[in-house]
Amino acid sequence: MKYNFDHTPNRRSATVLNKWTYYQKDVLPMWVADMDFPAPKPILDELRKVVDHGVLGYELPHTPLQETVAARMDTLYKWKVKPEAVVAVTGIVSGFSVAARAFCSRQKGVLVQPPVYNEFHEVKNNVGIPQLDAPLIEHVNGNILSYEIDWDIFKRQVKKAGMFLLCNPHNPLGIIFSRKDLKRMAEICLENNVLIVSDEIHSELLLDGNSFTPMAKLSPEIARNTITLVAPSKTYNVPGLFCGFAIIPDKELHERYKREVDHLRLHVSSMGLHAAQVAFSGQCDGWLKELRRYLTSNRDFLVEYVTKNMPGVRVTIPDATYLAWLDFSQLELKPSPFDFFMKQAKVALSDGKIFGSDYKEYVRLNFGTSRKLLELGLNRMRRALK
Repeated sequence: MKYNFDHTPNRRSATVLNKWTYYQKDVLPMWVADMDFPAPKPILDELRKVVDHGVLGYELPHTPLQETVAARMDTLYKWKVKPEAVVAVTGIVSGFSVAARAFCSRQKGVLVQPPVYNEFHEVKNNVGIPQLDAPLIEHVNGNILSYEIDWDIFKRQVKKAGMFLLCNPHNPLGIIFSRKDLKRMAEICLENNVLIVSDEIHSELLLDGNSFTPMAKLSPEIARNTITLVAPSKTYNVPGLFCGFAIIPDKELHERYKREVDHLRLHVSSMGLHAAQVAFSGQCDGWLKELRRYLTSNRDFLVEYVTKNMPGVRVTIPDATYLAWLDFSQLELKPSPFDFFMKQAKVALSDGKIFGSDYKEYVRLNFGTSRKLLELGLNRMRRALK
């Protein structure tokens, strides 16, 4: 079946704030991490069925949905998960915030790897714990950016942590960490009795036919020390339904985590539960295959465009996600690249400083849109630079 990702519905007519209505009408939004494509038809059909029934009462996650999530892990990774290890949460952000509340303290904070997803940086404020940074090492080859783990800093900082918050695939860098790196990070955490919380929300948005290995799949010992967070929201473009899952094989960790979820009354919306059941059942796999192909093509177009038309600009080649990371530090755009492109190009990007205080000369660009809109945004940016 052919899916038309060149078609993007008009979202400006909404009466609530969204990606397209947050800024003025003349601004092209390429910032927040949701795509401009409609969700796959099986999910939309299920949601229509629920609405047509007419009764939108309370619904709770139950065994069949847990079994579906567990079966998805087996299908994708041959990772055997017990259904009872699956806990429904209202999203990945609340998922790792719950973990921080349950397992960190003012003495043992959260370890992160900047530049990293902005919500990781909010945990310290929301929970009242220290944040420990282990910045990734940046490499430049021509105009291409790549990153690797700084093991010396990681080993030093992990000793002061109660929890290591891993982003894999990485937002905003698009890195899929290798099995070797995952194993080494996990072993260091085990040696220091530090819990691993692995945000794997982008794990199905793989480009170039890349493969992915969950942290907890590496060994039973690592699984017992890991909370894995997954959701259908990014892959199938249903983030507004606020539904995700924490997979926690260890019984003691599971019980502590579940108590905190119950204490906070984090009830998942019924629409989110229905969408997740369909998404993880495999009914949308054909759509996903085409989406990956389209996103890979968009990424290649973006990298080539920047290379040819934006001298001095550096860019990542993400292995996963629909997010690109661009470095404008050579151009000295004032007051910042984010503000420059907002004013001069009418393009809204994600300001690099929200991913870490050292990255104010960077921006994150969302290429999860039609080729036409991607090219329009890049053309605006090129003209502004000229």
